[in-house]
Amino acid sequence: MNRIGLFLLTFCCPLWVVAQKEHPGGPQTSLADEVTSQLDSFESLVYAQYGERKMELDLYRPKSAGDKQLPGIVCIHGGGWWRGDRSNHSNLAKALAARGYVAATISYRLSGKAPFPAQIEDCKAAVRFLRANADRFHIDTEKIGAIGLSAGGHLTALLATSGGVAGLEGTGGNPEQSSTIQAAVPLGAQTDFRRHHQNIEKSDPNPKGERPNIWLQFMGAKPSEAPDRWKQASPITHLNAADPPMHFIVGELDNETTHAEKFRGRMKELGIDSSLTVIPGAPHAFPGRQKWFDAMVDVAADWFDKYLKP
Repeated sequence: MNRIGLFLLTFCCPLWVVAQKEHPGGPQTSLADEVTSQLDSFESLVYAQYGERKMELDLYRPKSAGDKQLPGIVCIHGGGWWRGDRSNHSNLAKALAARGYVAATISYRLSGKAPFPAQIEDCKAAVRFLRANADRFHIDTEKIGAIGLSAGGHLTALLATSGGVAGLEGTGGNPEQSSTIQAAVPLGAQTDFRRHHQNIEKSDPNPKGERPNIWLQFMGAKPSEAPDRWKQASPITHLNAADPPMHFIVGELDNETTHAEKFRGRMKELGIDSSLTVIPGAPHAFPGRQKWFDAMVDVAADWFDKYLKP
């Protein structure tokens, strides 16, 4: 690639648009048999339903915990909101379950079928499902966290900041339950959509090739056409003092917008704990390589331990 092309990819595009293969905790990583054999698995659980359409999650918890109540964690896959499924974060969910959590990896409605806010509505429905089924899976309803990569990182941050925002709750089920969370770990996440408005306004809504314009497909309109919708989708819009602590994890080679500097600065002003880990030498899709995946799990588990365990 020439220098001009590299510049365009690095500075003019959000990093999840860059043509690099994403394997977020999927085929390129593995867990030891002695780890997975110690887990109870509950797969293809329906956590939300919209007419005939059913949304599913896979849930894992350590066998050794017995009936003890454990904190819950929702794992939200990446893929630019338009591709991917819960299997992308299966290893992540299992690794966290092995650390003493009830971890669920979820599939959500992709943007090709349903634009925003469908995706965050599904994430909230998943949290409500965990609370509604706390007795069945022995979950501490007061201690639920979320983690996700790229588009899933954005949804993780939005889930953390939009507790109580009625317009994002959706109708996926268990409306009597709260969708608020108590800790979050966004991975390679965008937190302020306003940074991309200018580029998106100039972009082609129907690009050639197999990859859609993921921003416009996700949002369903350009910023000038639906400013309130774009504002609502931006996690920084909803940030307030009631929001949970967040730890951002990014690859060293990722775009600096994923460092969430303005977002974390605002969290500091509000008195909310936040921090950042930059994984040396890692790209945007860092969970796809074993050494970076392991490092990420260690950092994330430490953060969740700090805020979700006694």
